[in-house]
Amino acid sequence: MTKKFLTFGLTAVMSGLMTFSYGQFHTMNIPKSSPKVKETQQLGITDITLEYHSPAVRGRDVWKEIVPFGGEPIAWRAGANMNTRITFSTDVTINGNALKAGGYGFHVVPRETGTWTLIFAHHDNQWGSYYLDRDKHAAIEVEVTPVATNFSEQLDYEFIERTDSTVVIALEWAEKRIPFIIGVDLNKTVIDNFRYELLGINTYRWEAWNDAAQWCLRRKTNLTEALEWANRSINGGYGGFAANKNMSNLSTKADILFAMGNENESDATYKEAIGLIKVPGEVYETGRNLALAGRLELSAEVFEEGLKQFSDNWLVQMGYARTLAAQGDKKTAKKYLTKSIETVPGNYKGFVTTMLEKLDKGEAI
Repeated sequence: MTKKFLTFGLTAVMSGLMTFSYGQFHTMNIPKSSPKVKETQQLGITDITLEYHSPAVRGRDVWKEIVPFGGEPIAWRAGANMNTRITFSTDVTINGNALKAGGYGFHVVPRETGTWTLIFAHHDNQWGSYYLDRDKHAAIEVEVTPVATNFSEQLDYEFIERTDSTVVIALEWAEKRIPFIIGVDLNKTVIDNFRYELLGINTYRWEAWNDAAQWCLRRKTNLTEALEWANRSINGGYGGFAANKNMSNLSTKADILFAMGNENESDATYKEAIGLIKVPGEVYETGRNLALAGRLELSAEVFEEGLKQFSDNWLVQMGYARTLAAQGDKKTAKKYLTKSIETVPGNYKGFVTTMLEKLDKGEAI
């Protein structure tokens, strides 16, 4: 053990004891030299919470004077005061290594060269890293490579490079960044949560069953169960309780059937849905979704039925024009676009006018 790290250990221990003693009797809220930080971000539906104390550089060469390299005499708490704590509300991966949901003490073994070791410890409420027993406490250890970054006076953790199922957490202090990748199984975590929530108060809400079914449809996953959820939204639960057949959930069911390859039943379900049209927005959304899926004949049927109820509605007229244009009937499409301009709200007039100009140029709308 070198003299430098012996001094580091004794000074830190004495500082900790003094702070503990001081805190027993002095209760005023006084600014701390290393203020506490707690932040939570979501990855999918997974809550990631970091709790740490943030020291400042204060003119020191922290990577030589403050942080112990090589785990000698101890690992580093990745902050100040209590060990840094990281909590995950679902199972995750750290750089591809599986880690169960829960709270972990976060410690680091820096090195002057090569990779650094990140330690996620089951024991998550230690003062510093003085009593960290890697053999007993470590859930996983991960090797990472630090990189240079812009100078940061305060130690902090940044959430960067986000995708729908991964995010990089980067410890940044002075001129170094220590990044690691958090990953989630998005489909599994979301669908497991749907199953849980749909047994609670949401079991009585048709919208909840429909939302869950639509999410699976968008992800093209779990379609068999998604169809069951769409049917539950339509037909209700025990004895038909909370049944609510409407255009939204029938459209969801029809789209799931189509995605599963059952086109005939999908068309029949859409024709049933058309008979339940209540507002112009339903016409536009359903018709446009069908057009974007390439189902132009069925899209035209939706708009034609909508026009029977809302013949002067600009949104329905515009939507029908877009479907007609996609079918190649630009003359009739222009007729309906021109009619829609007569009643379109001012803030949408430019949008519809531009569409008409594109149509005249032979461009897609």
